Amino acid sequence: MPLTINTNAAAATASYHLSNNQSALQKSLTRLSSGSRIVQPVDDAGGLAVSMKMESAIVRLSGAQKNVQNATSFLEVQDGVLQAAGKIVNRMIELKGLSDDVMKNSSDIGNYNREFMDLQMQIYDMASLKFNGVSMFASTTSDPAAGNATFNDVQNDHTVSVYVSADGTAGPTVSINKSLLLSALTINTSSATINTGVAYSATANGNFTSGQPMTFAAVDSGETINLRDISVGVFTKALENVATLRAQNGASMSRLRFAGQEMAVQETNLIAAKGRITDVDIAAESTRLAKYNVLVQASASMLAQANSNADIALMLLR
Repeated sequence: MPLTINTNAAAATASYHLSNNQSALQKSLTRLSSGSRIVQPVDDAGGLAVSMKMESAIVRLSGAQKNVQNATSFLEVQDGVLQAAGKIVNRMIELKGLSDDVMKNSSDIGNYNREFMDLQMQIYDMASLKFNGVSMFASTTSDPAAGNATFNDVQNDHTVSVYVSADGTAGPTVSINKSLLLSALTINTSSATINTGVAYSATANGNFTSGQPMTFAAVDSGETINLRDISVGVFTKALENVATLRAQNGASMSRLRFAGQEMAVQETNLIAAKGRITDVDIAAESTRLAKYNVLVQASASMLAQANSNADIALMLLR
């Protein structure tokens, strides 16, 4: 092999390997410091694309879980109002029994009737409550053109949909009901009994008119019903209807709970799947770090040795 000065092939080779080893060492350091196997797209282009889609699904699932939690809160508040409405109906039944006592004079009965009227106005106020601006109770269907929503008639229920997947509107939904409290407390005046198929009417109350529905809820005292016009059986049926609304509420809450649990499991599995693609194997990467650390030092040493070979030429020129 000729001895030359202008071209040092050994030094060029050593420099090439030093550069490669230095680059590999830098990549290993970056992976260990970031905890990610894919630091740049060039590291794994396909894996990066898959991980980004998984990350998007995880974010959407997280948002859907928050929506389910909000819907659960909506139902919990709604159930609290229904529970209070049930207590009011119980008190109405008690007032009816007290007013039927033959030992009570007309003044006593009037006092009971006055409380009965006030309780009707209280129920109306409760049926107007909202949750974050969204009405918890409905008197009409979701489609205004469809008319009144009727208690115990699924086709006329007023429902809102909660999305329970990462696919949004394209995925499955859980429908929760805006309870039909007013319709459940509406009387069919043709028989003076609660009729589960009677819809609440905003102009329902007032004097009894055959066939006109009347409701245990009133905007003011002029729209209330008198105790003497209602039988105990009607109150009992009204209480049964409120219990049905609470059962419907509980069923929706149970479904939301299971949907939330399913999404939590799905999110956990997606996080694990994404980690298998993007997370660095610390054991394997630390081994590579040690390897390239040694190679960088060896390459640097060999480059220095190759550069010193030119000294031989100087010795011959002396």
